[in-house]
Amino acid sequence: MAGDTGGAAFGLTSTQAAERLAEVGPNQLAERKPVSRWVILARQFTSPLIVMLIVAAGIAAALGETVDAVAIVLVVLLNGLLGFVQEWRTETALAALRNMLATEARVVRDGAQVMIDTRQIVPGDLVILDSGDKVPADLVLTSGMRLKVDESILTGESVPVDKHTGDEDVPLYMGSNVVAGVVRATGPRTEFGHIAELTASIDVGETHLQAQLARLARLLGGMALGLAGLVLAAGLMSGRDLHEMFLTSIALAVAMVPEGLPAVVTITLALGASAMLRRQSLVRRLQAVETLGAATVICTDKTGTLTENAMTVTRIWTPGRSYDVTGTGYDPAGHIAAEGGRVRAADDPRLAELIDVGLSCNHAELGHREAGWHMVGDPTEGALVTLGFKGWAELPNPADRLAEIPFDAERKRMSVVMRRGGALVQMVKGAPEMVLDVCTRVQGAGGDPEPLTPARRAEIEGVAAEMASNGRRLLGLAMRRVEDPLAGEEGLVFLGLVGMIDPPRAEVKQAVGLCRRAGIRVVMITGDAPLTGAAIAREIGLQVDRMLIGDDLDRLSEEDLHEVLKGNVHFARTAPAHKMRLVGALQQSGNLVAMTGDGVNDAPALRQADIGIAMGHRGTDVAKDASDLVLLDDNFATIVGAVEEGRRQFSNIQRFVRYLLSSNAGEVLAIVANLFLGGPLIFLATQILWMNLVTDGVTAVALGMEKPAPDQMDQPPVPGDHPILDLPGLMMIACFGLYTGGVSLWLFYSHLGQGEDLARTMAFAGIVVFEKASVFAFRSFRLPMSRIGYLSNRPLLLAFAVTMAMQVAAIYWPPLQHLLHTVPLSGEQLGLLGALALPLLLVPELVKYARRSRARGLSVAAR
Repeated sequence: MAGDTGGAAFGLTSTQAAERLAEVGPNQLAERKPVSRWVILARQFTSPLIVMLIVAAGIAAALGETVDAVAIVLVVLLNGLLGFVQEWRTETALAALRNMLATEARVVRDGAQVMIDTRQIVPGDLVILDSGDKVPADLVLTSGMRLKVDESILTGESVPVDKHTGDEDVPLYMGSNVVAGVVRATGPRTEFGHIAELTASIDVGETHLQAQLARLARLLGGMALGLAGLVLAAGLMSGRDLHEMFLTSIALAVAMVPEGLPAVVTITLALGASAMLRRQSLVRRLQAVETLGAATVICTDKTGTLTENAMTVTRIWTPGRSYDVTGTGYDPAGHIAAEGGRVRAADDPRLAELIDVGLSCNHAELGHREAGWHMVGDPTEGALVTLGFKGWAELPNPADRLAEIPFDAERKRMSVVMRRGGALVQMVKGAPEMVLDVCTRVQGAGGDPEPLTPARRAEIEGVAAEMASNGRRLLGLAMRRVEDPLAGEEGLVFLGLVGMIDPPRAEVKQAVGLCRRAGIRVVMITGDAPLTGAAIAREIGLQVDRMLIGDDLDRLSEEDLHEVLKGNVHFARTAPAHKMRLVGALQQSGNLVAMTGDGVNDAPALRQADIGIAMGHRGTDVAKDASDLVLLDDNFATIVGAVEEGRRQFSNIQRFVRYLLSSNAGEVLAIVANLFLGGPLIFLATQILWMNLVTDGVTAVALGMEKPAPDQMDQPPVPGDHPILDLPGLMMIACFGLYTGGVSLWLFYSHLGQGEDLARTMAFAGIVVFEKASVFAFRSFRLPMSRIGYLSNRPLLLAFAVTMAMQVAAIYWPPLQHLLHTVPLSGEQLGLLGALALPLLLVPELVKYARRSRARGLSVAAR
């Protein structure tokens, strides 16, 4: 609302302000209580797998297996601590929103300008703003000259918006940058507040990995209960005691649960997060990177994400000659080229005049700091200053400016009168059509002015249309000699056109190509103009069949939108709600959606997406806190590295899940088979715990450090519903479990005649050796060791050596002999264990070679 200002420049009285503050409340966003440390810690113990382990610990304690119970509890606590340390953050998205706003503002109260806390601003206040100030509330402009407002933080539009007073209310939005305006909305009622409310209203669902681990927990729980029921029924049918069989079946169910799995998953994700940090990506939620690896669509903003967020002149046209300009942003490292050679202003009079006009109709400044080149002023004018540097032009002396007619939205041009030697020169820049309106002549190809005939104007307009079709923002430039500094804008000589664009980041095109190779669709959703968006999209290698704007989306039904999204469509002039709708529609179509962004307007969609990716350098705190991943270098190409890391993590989780479960399957098979055979215990409780937590756990963590497969980024994304434990995984677990369990059982009974301790030690040592040998087969499910490298995973080789040394100590070191009830083995017995482990190394490699040979044969036949 505009509200009564209390009398124009007089502003509100102190009494009016106090009354309105009591009525509408302070000018601040609704505060949400930060999540406490205890809530975050409690969340670490709510996953189904952790709950299953807690239940298993309770059962073990009830059965008197105190060592098992304590060990499981320690694993659960370690897992919770690791997750808590990674997830804990002290700032929330809404706190970041508050921090972005100015703390004080200049308002008119009781007829005088005073500085007040922005929270005390009320509707109707008259606010005074200077260039560069943040707008502290939603305002209506009452006065101002040459006012340009950067609203990209809200709209995504890269070009500053012109604001001027008129018959209609001209809004200035809270959080944008700019002088005066009347407050019409404060706090939660501002556009800024609406976005904050929209962001806060979105619930963060579980990640892809969390869903898959929950599914795995349900599967393991069902298998454990099924096994317990089977053992109980079989024991009762064979005439065994009910109490004995009940305790035995429960113990087996507990033994089947891989106690070390949650800790291994968390450690692997934490190590992956550290690796991502070295690659300029900050992971805010451990499971997020794995989700990115499964992403099928990346919805990306344009300004500052795909582009440099810096206007750059790329082309110049003058009658008779065109020029290309190299370089990006405000770094003068570049040059002007024409006809295959470099051109300087001093060598080309037509170019020199055009650059002189651009530098003279200008208030921007270019400077250099340790961090690089920076610009102060209007981005368009900054691009013209950079052009002057590239053309080695002499910068004009501000003292030579005698008069100026500033740019305004109606005239769409700016003019100055400069002293040039003993003459006065009027110079004009602006929208090409508006500059042509005040021109009567055009610079001829030979350098002399010629009449601006309708045909010549049509020629210039055709060139302008061609340049604009490539997404360039155009300026026309003109000049003439005058006698009076206050002369009107008329009778000028048109010099030419300058085309500029917010250029794509240099590495983005390659990154988009890698996404295409990886089967990931890239969709541009920008607040910028459709023509500009389409040009940038094509330049970076995106296919563009259609460009839709926000109004088009408003007219589309849900069914029509789903149909539209099947094509190569991108979106421009979008609002935050549009971005959320698009993300939701893509998710409903079965896609796993990643969303990149940097502005406040991106925060709701970042939170809605399966994984939100914020820019670390240009990104607002709001976007960062609404995201799962922050790109510290603002490099879209870094996303490709994050995708690769996510896929590596999912593959590694699959690897050690299969490995741990195959180990548990072998142990359970040996225990169950021995139970039915009626023999003595094949493994003691301490031995099972040693296998599951000590030797298997260390090896599984090392397996989680496996490097990505050479062709990993040439594979399509893993489907969102693809389980961690699929049918091939179950078959692999069954094969390795049958072998390790069956051979361990044979070792036990073949040595039972020499005493239980020796037989149990042979079975115990055997199953550990078999499990360590089998781990190499799990390094890759498709590629043989020769492709992935025998020494490429050195942590695994170290873990293998360490665990084998620990097993030797378990057999020969008296303290561990006493704890684990083992006896020393002879050299012949150790040789037998090595021979029996050899098939676990050779057979999987032969199977992989056979599969690859068959695949190559089919590929040749298909040609």
